[in-house]
Amino acid sequence: MRIPPSLFPVPLLLAACSALAAPAAGEPPATAALRLATYNTSLYAETAGGLVRELEGDSSHARKIAAVLQRVRPDLVLLNEFDFDPDHRAADLFQHRYLERPQAGGGDALRYPYRYLAPVNTGVPSGLDLDNNGTVGGEGRERGNDAWGYGLHPGQYGMLVLSRYPIDEAAVRSFQLLKWSTLPGALRPLDPETGTPFWSDAVWSQLRLSSKSHWDVPVQTPLGTVHVLASHPTPPVFDGAEKRNAARNHDELRLWKDYLDGGDKPWLCDDQGRCGGLPADARFVIVGDLNNDPIDGDGRHDAILELLEHPRVLRYPTPGSAGGEQTSLAYAGKGIARRGAPQHATGDFGPKSGTLRLDYVLPSAGFRHLGSGVFWPADNSPEAAIADGSDHHLVWVDVH
Repeated sequence: MRIPPSLFPVPLLLAACSALAAPAAGEPPATAALRLATYNTSLYAETAGGLVRELEGDSSHARKIAAVLQRVRPDLVLLNEFDFDPDHRAADLFQHRYLERPQAGGGDALRYPYRYLAPVNTGVPSGLDLDNNGTVGGEGRERGNDAWGYGLHPGQYGMLVLSRYPIDEAAVRSFQLLKWSTLPGALRPLDPETGTPFWSDAVWSQLRLSSKSHWDVPVQTPLGTVHVLASHPTPPVFDGAEKRNAARNHDELRLWKDYLDGGDKPWLCDDQGRCGGLPADARFVIVGDLNNDPIDGDGRHDAILELLEHPRVLRYPTPGSAGGEQTSLAYAGKGIARRGAPQHATGDFGPKSGTLRLDYVLPSAGFRHLGSGVFWPADNSPEAAIADGSDHHLVWVDVH
């Protein structure tokens, strides 16, 4: 998984009438502030119902994830790679048996009165030969490759939004079913040897863009309605020379750019039949494991850079950690160097990839930044004992 390391950066002083320090990692933000977070929890199983069975027992994995959340105590958090089940049993178990019980290395019990979860494309059979191997479905990875989004069972690698504040469920927008081909300028993968499309027109016209789903979840906070824009684009790897996953990752990120851009978008219709992007005056936060580092690793970096530099996205110092820096520098000593700042990494992906910045919390420009960080304690820190529940680390941002 990963080598942990040290906590949060030195609090940042804001240029204002008075200097405000970022709250410590274990402290919730001040009353008039929001702590926003994303965390790829790796709480998934290879078989349907596997996560429920794990959580019904005594999961050391889930206890570590809960302990991190208890330490950081975000007001709004997206959990990626949390398996979806139709009865919401896994979400119930995680809330009541783990978050609401103090965990070793964590903090006080943590309760989220509101949550949002819904079906995702991972593991849902498409009935199509999406990997072009001549068969539909099959076993193991072959079955996963022919699902709408890679997964071994429906709901694997799902998403869960937890909130201290009410969610306007009637206004939630999901884009699980949006067709990839409807995106203007969609990157249709080509066979590099022949220059012809990797998928036939009949298949291409049916493909869904989102590998899991894209959600707009309006939350009624003390600072007004905040639209939580949640997603988990496919990794830009595990494909072939046609780079179909790299193209999909790029366009999954581009969907958020187009959603923010404004203007008439009759093609941008959600699963509820409502069309168009996010209103120009709406506050939002983009959260998720976006599977794209701005500088390092695989993938087309222009897509994540367009999001980071979008005029509607707040410019603020990149979250970092002593642990990310420590682990990145250790890899550099073994010949795997980051071109990006080592402290900005959000996960450790082993000796082939090293550390990467894949997890993002991007508030809208209407907010004022108070502080941010990555929960990645140094390996000689007591907090390191709870930080290895996932190969990703929680990223948080405080805003007002």
